[in-house]
Amino acid sequence: MRNLKDRGALMDDADEHLIQEAEKIAVALGRMFPGLCEVVLHDLRNPRHAIRVIENNLSGRQVGDSVTELGLARIADPGYPSVIQNYPNRFPDGRPAKSTSIGIKNAAGDYVAALCLNLDVSLLSPVTLALANLVATEPDHRDEPLETLRDRNARELRRVVDAMAAERAAAPRSLSKEDKRALVRRLHQDGWFDFRDAAQTIADLLGVSRATVYNYTKKDRTGP
Repeated sequence: MRNLKDRGALMDDADEHLIQEAEKIAVALGRMFPGLCEVVLHDLRNPRHAIRVIENNLSGRQVGDSVTELGLARIADPGYPSVIQNYPNRFPDGRPAKSTSIGIKNAAGDYVAALCLNLDVSLLSPVTLALANLVATEPDHRDEPLETLRDRNARELRRVVDAMAAERAAAPRSLSKEDKRALVRRLHQDGWFDFRDAAQTIADLLGVSRATVYNYTKKDRTGP
């Protein structure tokens, strides 16, 4: 019995050492991509309080929060893929993300940790759009319809907001207060407030409150 206990203690020590080494990697990766890529280390031995490290906190989670669905899948199945790379994801406020999850096994072949990277691609979209605008040529309007009859929805609104922000070479949330006001005025004038939940969607994209968005539209009606 003592030998079994000793071996169990040695295994626990080895697992903890492995996770502590992974903590260094998580911190280093996060500090290499400040504000752009969230790096999270999950301790899969403690799924209810799994998060050991979170650098560049973009999701609003905290150290001690629970594991994700991928973590639970690895706990349940040691044969679950160790690397899941570049899959689409989304932060709680709706921003798109590109994620990679790396499972870490101990000497016994059990998953004890997972290192996850969540890249905020909304910060890169304005750069892409700005470059696209730079190389674009004027279309022949006779070859294109002057309007489209499709419904305006949240996905299209997000694309429009990204494009407007890209005109200022910025992400929507990083715009100045005056630029955000001007953007909301344009959206209001173009009829984007006519569809359901538009104000809340715009508020989430700009990182302001819904009341602030409505305040900008009131100023739009009364003048500067």
